[in-house]
Amino acid sequence: MRKLTPVLLGLSLAAAGSLPATVQGQSMAGASAPKFLQVTVEYTKPGKGGMAHDKTESAFVQAMAKIKFPIHYTAFNAMTGRPRAIYLSGFNSFEELAKANKLFEAPAAAAEFERINAADGDLLEEAHTLFFSSVPEMSYHSKAPGPQNRLLEADIVQVRPGHGKDFADLMKVYIAVADKIGSIDHWAAYTVEYGEPVGYYVFLTASNSATEIDARFAEEPKYDAALTDEDKKKISDLRAAAIESEHIEMYTINPAQSYPTDDYIKADPTFWKPKPAAAPAAKPAAEAKKTTP
Repeated sequence: MRKLTPVLLGLSLAAAGSLPATVQGQSMAGASAPKFLQVTVEYTKPGKGGMAHDKTESAFVQAMAKIKFPIHYTAFNAMTGRPRAIYLSGFNSFEELAKANKLFEAPAAAAEFERINAADGDLLEEAHTLFFSSVPEMSYHSKAPGPQNRLLEADIVQVRPGHGKDFADLMKVYIAVADKIGSIDHWAAYTVEYGEPVGYYVFLTASNSATEIDARFAEEPKYDAALTDEDKKKISDLRAAAIESEHIEMYTINPAQSYPTDDYIKADPTFWKPKPAAAPAAKPAAEAKKTTP
């Protein structure tokens, strides 16, 4: 979807490559899609990302596996914008989520996660959680995520209050044009339910490689050729009426921080079960003595 906007309107967007955001083991839209998507965002302090964050997050993964938490998630690191990690998981009802979260109430689990949370919190500047619901009618050829996914684009749109119909009409035009040219593009649409202003949408496109992104970029001349001047004016008018803001981010999957399903691990064990982050090297004895009171 990201390619449509600059091609059709000549706009200068904060465009990024691809964001690997996928719901573990389920399709993002369609009959088998989870109805809801939870997104947890963690902004790390300068110099506190990388292996340090991998270590605390891998501790979460081990603890999740220990209590057999039923909702899996995929972790991504930002390639654009502020340094941050995001964690995506899907579920079909808030009752399902509430039942899963009861596992954290057991005393042993509560103590373990409290300890890990404290260690992880030392690395973070801020964190927040959002909940989205699937919008199948705004999705296009949405593909089930798979163990080979590595990248994903996130087109994030804020719709003006009272202009939901204009935005829906705009999306119908985008989808019609994509169908007209036989586009290989695909995206899954979600709208926010909690955590952001009403009218906040995100369109996700998972990719197995950067080559897939290049292939979608190569379609841009087809979009331009398929549109009449009247089409372009309609799109421009609908965008002006409906969209308050739009930006695009790029992420890459981080397997060290992900809690994948067994199917993902079996499909690509080398990627999904990397070696744990190494502990910091011990100080030499001589140096340690200097710091002893």
